[in-house]
Amino acid sequence: MDAERLQKQISFLLEADKEKNIFRQTHLSNHGRNENDAEHAWHMALAAFLLREYANQEIDLARVMAMCLIHDIVEIDAGDTYAYDEAGKATQKEREDKAKERIFSLLPDDQKAEMIGLFDEFEAFETPESCFAHAMDNVQPFILNDSNGGGDWKEHDVSISQVLKRQTQSAKGSRKLCDYVLEKLEEHVKKGNIKDDRENK
Repeated sequence: MDAERLQKQISFLLEADKEKNIFRQTHLSNHGRNENDAEHAWHMALAAFLLREYANQEIDLARVMAMCLIHDIVEIDAGDTYAYDEAGKATQKEREDKAKERIFSLLPDDQKAEMIGLFDEFEAFETPESCFAHAMDNVQPFILNDSNGGGDWKEHDVSISQVLKRQTQSAKGSRKLCDYVLEKLEEHVKKGNIKDDRENK
């Protein structure tokens, strides 16, 4: 056993544990507390496993699940950027690139390269695996918000055009899940849980 290699891996795992302290705007089901990044990542990975039959193309499921599990580790340094925070998005890449280098550098060089490769593939949003992982990143919080009567949308005064801009991207990974989400969104518009600003566009 390479003791130095193992120590680097353990150091990374301990650093990754800090993801449990990064809280998101999304609330747990049954109107629970805000979820943290680690819970979001686990739930995404579970969703990918259970919903893989709805992927547009054949996917390497293990690769998708790995992307789900690591895609937000950078938020340990960079912080969570709310999906509808345009000002935060302007500096998101710079913050996350810096965090990516520091955090993944805790690993042995080969695993650092592997993790950065997975992270960059997810961010590029081009491969079947990254597209399906992105669909999970959109669908997972949607499922929670839907179960809570759109509470997070109401709290942040989110409009249907904002939600559609994000959720229609899911079609690149799963047209079927995107259709499901769009149908549910219309129900929330009718209930007044999301502002309908489409007439103004």
